[in-house]
Amino acid sequence: KFDMKVYCVQYSAHAGKWIYNGLFAAWKHLGYEAYSPDSTNVQTTTKMIWPCHEETLSEDYYLMATADMVQCKMTLNSVKNSTKSFLFVQPTQYPLPWGKHTNFTNLTPKKWIDELNELDNVIYWTFADIGDGDYYHLWDKKVHTIPLAFDSFGYKPTVNERMKQFDIAFVGGWANNGFDEKRKIIIDIFSKFKDSGLNCGFFVNKNLTHQQECDLLANSRVTLNIHDAYQRILGLDTNERTFKSLGLNGALVSDTVGQLNRIFPEVKTSLNSEEIVGLTKNLLDLSEQELIELKENNKADILKNHTYVNRIEALLAL
Repeated sequence: KFDMKVYCVQYSAHAGKWIYNGLFAAWKHLGYEAYSPDSTNVQTTTKMIWPCHEETLSEDYYLMATADMVQCKMTLNSVKNSTKSFLFVQPTQYPLPWGKHTNFTNLTPKKWIDELNELDNVIYWTFADIGDGDYYHLWDKKVHTIPLAFDSFGYKPTVNERMKQFDIAFVGGWANNGFDEKRKIIIDIFSKFKDSGLNCGFFVNKNLTHQQECDLLANSRVTLNIHDAYQRILGLDTNERTFKSLGLNGALVSDTVGQLNRIFPEVKTSLNSEEIVGLTKNLLDLSEQELIELKENNKADILKNHTYVNRIEALLAL
């Protein structure tokens, strides 16, 4: 048990909610006195809740937040007075057409970026590989890559015989990021599976519960991952579904994305929808024992190397 307190940002909805739930649980697992706020006692924005008020802070604390929440003197002082702040940063420029939209670029005013750059107790990080582009040019310190991970505390699957009928499963949303490019990709892939003869458990914007999603992925024979157009083209990041699918199921086919292939080179991927179906059938053609061994090996690798505990340990090592 550490005496150090940790104040961790909270998202109220969408993917950020589950990501930061996993990070928060990891802090607690590592023995820190972790606090994640609720909307009754903290300043709120549209999606995020700032971790603390100045009057709630202890003498020694870590802060985990997003840099675009630093918009006033109070939030800056929370960072300045911390023992260490781990700030998630967005690109300050990004390739077109995506760079035209606020979903892809930094929202921290230049005034506060300059203030943050003066602090010695700040670690900048992001989920994406930094790449060759000068995407983070206004952040003067090194921006570290800490990929997404598997929430080993939040996902507890149960055996579900009905869900075992599915040869392949996918749970997700249309995820319109401002350009609505993913919808076309999803429909194209699903259309090829429609005539494949496989029993597909595909659920898009169906509001499955957290447990239903967990059980569906864990009990299906194989899982499917689909990324957005910018991820396919730039290859800088992979979604949390990569880690979730491998951690819960262990057998994954996906469209091709650079970061996924770099982290998990054994996962079979393609940008051709018909080939994705073929890769799925190749997995399903394995003997039962071969498929079980593949799954167990991949799940063991996730639990050893790719949980949110691993990611917090990587941040602390910086």
